[in-house]
Amino acid sequence: MIRKKTFTAMCLLAAMILGISHASAVEKSNADPKQQLPDPDAKSSSRVRPVKVFIMMGQSNVLGYGHVGPETEKGTLEYYIKKEKKYPYLLDAKGDWKPRNDVWCVQVTSGSHKGWLQPGFGNRRNYIGPELGFGYMVGDAIDQEVLVIKTAVGNRALGWDIMPPSSRTIMPKDHPNQWYQGYQLDAYIKDVGRVLNNMKQYYPSYQGQGYEVAGFVWWQGHKDQSTPDHVLKPPYNISYPDTYEKNLVNLIKDLRKEFKVPNAPFVLATIAFDGNKLGGGGLTVANAQLAVSGEKGKYPQFKGNVKTIEARPYWRAREVSPSDAGYHYNHNAGTYMDVGVDLGRAMTELLVK
Repeated sequence: MIRKKTFTAMCLLAAMILGISHASAVEKSNADPKQQLPDPDAKSSSRVRPVKVFIMMGQSNVLGYGHVGPETEKGTLEYYIKKEKKYPYLLDAKGDWKPRNDVWCVQVTSGSHKGWLQPGFGNRRNYIGPELGFGYMVGDAIDQEVLVIKTAVGNRALGWDIMPPSSRTIMPKDHPNQWYQGYQLDAYIKDVGRVLNNMKQYYPSYQGQGYEVAGFVWWQGHKDQSTPDHVLKPPYNISYPDTYEKNLVNLIKDLRKEFKVPNAPFVLATIAFDGNKLGGGGLTVANAQLAVSGEKGKYPQFKGNVKTIEARPYWRAREVSPSDAGYHYNHNAGTYMDVGVDLGRAMTELLVK
C-alpha cells in the first residue's frame, strides 16, 4: 500500500525540482526538502503481506563508491551530515547510524552482504551506492517490507557483457571463449534467482508470506561510452554507444519477461560524468537513456512504467570530493545519495500509476 500523504509530498517536490537548472541543482541541495526525508517508522512494516522486491543492476557505480567518512573531508557522507546538516534521517538521537527496520538489502555477484539498510552497502563497508537513498524513499512510501537485491560488477558494458537475450547475435557455442554476449547479465539473473529461491537464507525475517518483484533499478553506462577495436570489426561490427538505446529497450523487456512481471516499473539514471560537459560517446549513451523514459513518447509501451532521471546535476567536482576518480563520481557520497533518492522518487511515482 502506498502512503498517500507521503507520495503527495513527493509529487510536489518533484514538480519543484524540475525547474532547477543544472548549475544550481547541487548548490541548492542543502535547502532541498528531499534531503530531509521523514524518519523511518518506529516499528517494522507488516510482515503479513508479500515482500516488495526491487532488483538493482548495473556496473561499478551501482556497487557504490561514495565515501562514508571521515567527516573532515569534503564530499563524504559524514561531512554532508555533520558539516552541511544534510540527510539527518540517517542518524538516531545519539548520532549513530540508524538502520531501517523495514528495508532489507542483499548484495550479490560482487561481494556478499546483507542486513537492514544503512550506510555500508557500497563496494566496501565504508562506501555507499544508490541503494541508500533509493531504499529510504521506497521504504517510506511502501507500508510493506522491502527487499533491495543489488547485483553489479565493475567494467561491464550493455553492448556486450550485459547484453540482453533479444539483442544477442552470437550464441555461446559460437564464441571462442566463455565470455559470450550477455554472459554477465546471465550471471546477474542467476544470482538474483538464488536469493528469491532461498528467501529465508538471505532474508532471515522472512516468514513465508511470499514476495512480489515490484520493480527494477538500472544505473550503468561508463563502459559503453567507447567500443574496443576488435568489437567494431567483423564478425561483430558493434558500436557500444550507437546500440545502447536498442539494447536498453530489450533489457527492459527481457528482464520483465524473465521475472514474469510484464508491467513492473523500471527506473534508471543517466550517466553523469563531468556533468554538463559530458560529450562524445557518453552523451550518446545519456541521450539513449533519456529516450526510453515513458513520458518522452518514443516508446508508447513504456508510458507510465519506465522513468529516467537526469543525474548530471549531481556531478560534484574534485574540489569538493574525496578523490579525482571521475569514473566513480570522485567518490562523492552526495552524488550517490541524490541519484538514489531520485531513483526512489521515480519508482514511487510509477508504483501508483
